[in-house]
Amino acid sequence: MQRGYSLLELLIALLVFSVGMLAVAGLQTVSKQANYEGMQRTTAAHIANGLLEDMRLNGDAIDIYRAAGEIGEGSRGNEPVPDCSSGTPCNSAQQANHDLWVWEQMLDGNLETSDGAGTGGLLLPRMCIDGPALGGAGIYRVTIVWHGSASLANAVNNDCGLLTGNYGANNEFRRIMQIPTYIDPTM
Repeated sequence: MQRGYSLLELLIALLVFSVGMLAVAGLQTVSKQANYEGMQRTTAAHIANGLLEDMRLNGDAIDIYRAAGEIGEGSRGNEPVPDCSSGTPCNSAQQANHDLWVWEQMLDGNLETSDGAGTGGLLLPRMCIDGPALGGAGIYRVTIVWHGSASLANAVNNDCGLLTGNYGANNEFRRIMQIPTYIDPTM
């Protein structure tokens, strides 16, 4: 009789241990997903801030940045000529076009490669730039959207990437990072 109770206790302990291990596995999954989302948000913030700094430095071509449209997934094509990052002299318009190309490469993950394939960047990204219509002093905003890993309600009202169909039927996988800043191109 005593051996029967020991076996029952062992089975109950095994059941409790199994449930605990399943909970730990679930927490690990949630933790990895949250870490990935945080990395994506950090990447988006880095790209947006970098582009805004380039816009601030190249104020003479502010209108080229603002009029770029939706950028992402190779929309800027091949690297513009001249390659303004190799020390080749460039005018402000050439520099702006090269800046936009470089930041798109970062957005798409093409500057980090493994076996010739891009490994960095964001998933299905789009980047939009808006500011004053005449390109003068004012608030400029870089908006970056990408495909997140979990379904969420989208409270931000912004059209960037909205019509691509990349973010779920109701855009529930669309993540948005908007960074506004004041730029005076004359300074």
